[in-house]
Amino acid sequence: MTPRRLTPLLLALLACAALAACGEREEPTAGSDAAKDVAVLLDYLPNVDHAGLYAALGGGQFERAGLNVRLQTPSDPASVLKLLAAGRADLAISYEPDLLLAREQGVKVMAVAALANRPLTSLMSVGKNRITKPSQLRGKRVGTAGIPYQTAYLKTILAEAGVPEDTVDIVNVGFNLTPTMLSGKVDATLGAFWNVEGVELQRRKRKPEILHLEDLGIPTYDELVIVAREETVREEGATIRRFVQALGRATDQLADDPDAGLDPLLEANPDLDRATQEAQLRATLPVLQPKEGKPFGWMEPAEWERFARWMEEQGQLKDAMVVQRAFTNEFLPGEGI
Repeated sequence: MTPRRLTPLLLALLACAALAACGEREEPTAGSDAAKDVAVLLDYLPNVDHAGLYAALGGGQFERAGLNVRLQTPSDPASVLKLLAAGRADLAISYEPDLLLAREQGVKVMAVAALANRPLTSLMSVGKNRITKPSQLRGKRVGTAGIPYQTAYLKTILAEAGVPEDTVDIVNVGFNLTPTMLSGKVDATLGAFWNVEGVELQRRKRKPEILHLEDLGIPTYDELVIVAREETVREEGATIRRFVQALGRATDQLADDPDAGLDPLLEANPDLDRATQEAQLRATLPVLQPKEGKPFGWMEPAEWERFARWMEEQGQLKDAMVVQRAFTNEFLPGEGI
């Protein structure tokens, strides 16, 4: 699943000195006050990437943290960060590249936790002439969704493999990645998610060949991040902390009890097939869980800096230094002042 939009963010803030009053570290408790309302704007329709959120909602973790969380589907997935910046939600789910681009455009938002902590976007192919290594792309047609930074992914892959760009036909197929690949109109696609489309194709016995971006010369990045306005970071630090830590506890429980996330997810989006979602969740869980030795939601500063430099090198960003105010680990378990 390519970033779900209609069209086509080193240095972490070690304490939030540049954003005064991030708030002292405190453990999430409900307290005696009424539950705090928190509207969360998803990046797309409810899907397996959101299983932890639905587990926290359905299992009562948000409620026990003193939060009344509402998960909202965006009317325009392309405008999630703009809607967040305009105050239409308190938090949102977005993508690291989109966040960096928004920051450079002056949108005052920042990531407060990683939701999916490695790339989900992949280079995918099917059929007897599946692409098993990038050098085989020479003379082939590759479908993309027309997203500029994803086209830059493909150009980097070709350069790393020593394949001249002019020997590859890059075709903008919009979001019809899987259909155009299955019909043979393209030989491969770049943009489909290995944990969603890839798993679905495997279940359909189409034997997809899936190549992961971080193995092809693209710096690793956090595919999905939880984003807040700078104003919220300054003034509602305790709320963000309670939200992230409740989500972390719920996500941890998914490994032992997948139904805790699947049941409320399927209730929110009845069009989803349970068996497919079960398979997709099994594939997705490692990406939702924290990296070894790190708290839930950790965003590695060196990785963010490296990815921002890559975006600058590819002409996607004017200045990689925008990364300095793009994210903070302040509100993660064990972190903060």
